[in-house]
Amino acid sequence: MSLEKQLIEKIYYQTFLMENETQPPLQVLGEAYFNEEKSEISDGSSIRFAQGEFYYHYQDFESAIFKWEKVNNELTPWAQKNMADANVELNQLSAAEKVYTSIATDNEILMIEIKLQLLSLYIEQNKLDSAFAVIKEAVSLNPDYPNVTSIARAFYEEQQDFDSAVELAVNELIRTESISWFEVLKEYIDKGYTKNISPDYFYTVLVTLNNVDQVQFTQMVSSLWHSYKNEQNYLQWLTTIDEFFLHIEIQSSDIWDEISYLYEETYFELIQGQYMLKELHEIIPNLLTNWIKIVNPSHSVFPSAAVLAWDEIFPSKIDAADVQHAENLMSYSAKFEDGLEYSLHLFESITKWAQRNDLEIGHRFRWLVNELADLRTNRLLITGTSGNGKTSFINSIMGENILENSISNVVVFKNDTHTEINAITDSAITTTENFSDFHNMMSLDRQTTGNLACIELKLPSRYLSKNKLTFVVTPSFNRNNDTRDETFEYLNSVDELLFVLNADSPFTDKERDILLSVSEHTPNLPIHFLLNKIDNIYSEAEAERVIHDTQARINTYFPQAKIFPYSSLYTNSQQLNDLTEFIHFNYNHKNIDAERTEKLLFFIRKTITYLLDKRIEMEKTMEDFVNWNEDILVKLNGFIHNLTDFEDEKVQIITESYRTMKNAIANDLAEHIPKLLQDCSELISEESDFGHIDIELNTAMNERVQSYLEQTVLPNLARSMQNWIATSNNEFLQSQSYLEEISEGLNYLYGENRIQLEGDFKVLDDWRRDTDRMTTSVQLEEVNILRRFTPAQFLLKSAGRLFGVLPRNNTLVYNKYKQYLENEDYTDVTTTIINKFFLQFELFENALERDLNMFFRNPFDTLEQAVENTHSEIQEKQDTLQKMKSNPEVYHDSITLFELRLRQCEVILTIGEGHSYSAVSLETNIE
Repeated sequence: MSLEKQLIEKIYYQTFLMENETQPPLQVLGEAYFNEEKSEISDGSSIRFAQGEFYYHYQDFESAIFKWEKVNNELTPWAQKNMADANVELNQLSAAEKVYTSIATDNEILMIEIKLQLLSLYIEQNKLDSAFAVIKEAVSLNPDYPNVTSIARAFYEEQQDFDSAVELAVNELIRTESISWFEVLKEYIDKGYTKNISPDYFYTVLVTLNNVDQVQFTQMVSSLWHSYKNEQNYLQWLTTIDEFFLHIEIQSSDIWDEISYLYEETYFELIQGQYMLKELHEIIPNLLTNWIKIVNPSHSVFPSAAVLAWDEIFPSKIDAADVQHAENLMSYSAKFEDGLEYSLHLFESITKWAQRNDLEIGHRFRWLVNELADLRTNRLLITGTSGNGKTSFINSIMGENILENSISNVVVFKNDTHTEINAITDSAITTTENFSDFHNMMSLDRQTTGNLACIELKLPSRYLSKNKLTFVVTPSFNRNNDTRDETFEYLNSVDELLFVLNADSPFTDKERDILLSVSEHTPNLPIHFLLNKIDNIYSEAEAERVIHDTQARINTYFPQAKIFPYSSLYTNSQQLNDLTEFIHFNYNHKNIDAERTEKLLFFIRKTITYLLDKRIEMEKTMEDFVNWNEDILVKLNGFIHNLTDFEDEKVQIITESYRTMKNAIANDLAEHIPKLLQDCSELISEESDFGHIDIELNTAMNERVQSYLEQTVLPNLARSMQNWIATSNNEFLQSQSYLEEISEGLNYLYGENRIQLEGDFKVLDDWRRDTDRMTTSVQLEEVNILRRFTPAQFLLKSAGRLFGVLPRNNTLVYNKYKQYLENEDYTDVTTTIINKFFLQFELFENALERDLNMFFRNPFDTLEQAVENTHSEIQEKQDTLQKMKSNPEVYHDSITLFELRLRQCEVILTIGEGHSYSAVSLETNIE
C-alpha cells in the first residue's frame, strides 16, 4: 500500500507494528517513541503522527490533536489535515475550516483530499457557494482522482445545478471518451437540462463521438435535435449540426437513416410557415445539402425534389454541385406513392392559412379538390355543341328525363343510396333531398352566383354504380362560347372527356376548334367521342361510312381518340354494355394516382395565383375603403353642420311663431283689461258704503278680470296654442322630410339601409299636454288695484271714510270714485296681471329651444355615432394597411413557401416507375 493511501486512511501507524504484532499497539508506539528520544538526530515527529492516528481511531480526538501538534517534519501538512478532521469529529467546524484552508502543500493528493473534506464541511455549514468552488477546484486538479468526478456529479445533481453537471459530463466525455459519461450526458439532454445551452457548446462532443462510435454519435445527435425542437435555440442548433456535417466525409449512407429522418422531419416543419424566409435562407440551403449528402439513394426522392425546388425558387442559394447531385439522385429514387395525399395536405394547409388571413378560396373550388381525392370513380366529362343530343344521351343512360334540352350550369351525376341535391357556388352550398328543387337550382342566375354554378345530383343509379362512374355534364358550347372559360375549369377535375357529336354533321370545324383549344388547355386529358343520333342515318352502310370518315378526320388531330356510335332512342342492354366496354377500355390503362395528383397540383397553383392576386386586391380594397370612408366622413360632418343650421332655423321659426302668438294675446289683454277695469265704475252707486268701497271694488275688479281670463282669454289662447302646435307639427314634418333626405342620401352612399334619422315627435305630445294644462284654468293671486298707496287713492279712501257717513255727501264721493275709476291709468295693473297670467307660458317658452333640441337629438346622435364609427373603421383599416405594407413578408413568405412545396410536388411527379416509397413524415405538422 502506498504511503499516500496510508496517510489518507490514517493507518500509517501500522508500519510500526509489523514486527510486534503480538504486543498492544500503544505499547509498541510508546517504546518506539522512547527509543527515538534516545537518538540525537530524530525529533520523534513520525511516531507522534502515528500515535495521533491511533488515538483518532479510538475516538480520543483531543489526544490525537495533541500528538499531531508536535509533528514537525514532512508529515506536518498531513498532520494539519488530520487535526482538522478531528475538529470535524468534535463538531468544531469553524476551527476545522480554518485549519483546512491554512494548509500549504504541493502534494496534489493531499490538496484534493483537503478539498473533498472542505466540500463535506461546506455542505454541513450550508456554504454552498464555497462548496461549488471547492469541488470544481478538486476536479480541475485531477479529474482521474478516485471518485472525484462521481462526487462532483452527485453534488451537482443534489443541488439541482444541471449547468455544472452538464459541463462536467461534457468535459469528461471529451476527455475520457467513456460510454458511461455518454450515457450521463444523454440523460441530461433527454431530460431537457441542456435546452437553454448554446448548441455550439456540444460541437466538440459531436466530433469526439463521431470519431469514437457512430451509434453513440447518432443517439447524441438525435437527443440534442429533439431537445432543441420548439425551443429558442432550435435554429442555432440546425446551424451547428449543418456546420458539422459540412466538414465531415460520408463514407456510407447506411448508418445515417435516423439522422436523415431528422433532416426530413425538420425540413417539413420549417416550410410550414412559422418561420420567415430571411431566417430560412440561412438554414435551408445547408440543411438540404447535408440531407442529400447522408440520405440513402433509394430514399432520396424528397431531399432531391426539395433541393431542385429550392434552387428553382431561390437560385444560387445552393451550390451547383449539390444541385447536380440532387438531379443524379433522382434517377435512383423510388416512385413516391403518396403524392396525392401529400398534395391534399398542401391544399389543406393553404386553405387554413387563407381562412386565418380572412381570405375565402370558395366552396366550389374546395369541392372540386375533394372530388379529385375520390379515387373510387372515373370522372367523365360530357359536353358538346348545341343540338348534338347531349341531354338525351344522359337521360337515356339515367333511365329518366332528368335534364331538359338545355342546361346553363354544370351537373354532376353520382351514385348514392339516397337522393341528395347540392347547389355549389363559391359563396355557399345549398342542399336538398327534394327532387322538385332540382330544376330551380338549375336556373341559378350566374349574375347572382358570380360564376357557373355546379349542381351535384346524388341518386341511386345502377349504371353509375356498376361502372364506378361519375358524369360531369357541362353546358353546350354555343355560338358565342360564353361558357368556355368556366367550362374549361372543370376539365382539370375529370379523368376523360366524352364529346358528343351529331351523326348528321359530325366533327364540324367549330367542334374541331373547340377541342383543339381544350387540348391546348389540358394536353394530357384523353378525348373520345360519342357519335349520337346514329339512328338518323338511313342505312347501315351509310352509318359505317360516316363512322369511318368521322374517325379519320378526328384522328388527324387526335390520333388516340376513339369514337362510339350511339342512339338515344333505341337504348338496349347490348348498347349499354358496349358503351361500358368503350369507357373502361379508355380508362383502365390510367395511372389514376399520378393523374389526379397532377390535376390537384393545377388547382393548388391556381389557388396560389389567386392568393397573390388577392394580396394586391386586399391592399387596393383597403385603400379604396379608407378613401371612401374619408369622403363619407366629410359628408357626415357636412350633414351635421347643415342639420345644425337647419335646427337653428326651425328653433327660430317655432319660437318666433310662439312669441308672436303670445304677444298678440298680451296686446289684446293690454287693450281689454283697462277698459274692463274702467267699466267697474258701474258697480258704484250713491248708496254704496264708501267707507269700504275700495275693498269691495278691488275684489269685484279681480273677479271680473278672473272671469274675463277664464271665459274669454283662455279659450282664445287654447285655440291659438293649438294652431301654433299645428304649425309646429308642419315644421316637424318638414324637418322629418329633411332628415329622411339625409338618410336616403347616406344610405345610397353606403349601399345599404344603415342610417335612419328620426325626429322625436313626442315633443308635440308634451306640448299638447302642457297646453291643456295651461289653458284649462287660471288662478291668479288677487291684484291690488284700488288699495295701493297712491295720492289719488289715498284721498278717495280718506274722503269715503270722512264724508261717507253723511248721506248728503254720498253724491260727491260717488262722483269722485266714478270719475277716478273711469279715468284712471291701469297700465301698471294691466302689466302685473299680464305678467302673472303669462308666467307659466313664459316658462314654456323658455323650454322651447330645449324641446326642439330633443326633437333633433336622435338624428344628431346617430350622425355623430356614424362619424365615430367611420373614424374607427378608417383607423383600423389604416393600421392593417400599414402593417401589411411595412411587413409584406408576413404574407408573401407564406405564399412563397406554398409555391416551394408545390414545386417540390411537381418535381416528384417526374420520377419514373420504380419501387414504391412512402415518405416517413408526410406533412405531420399541418395546422
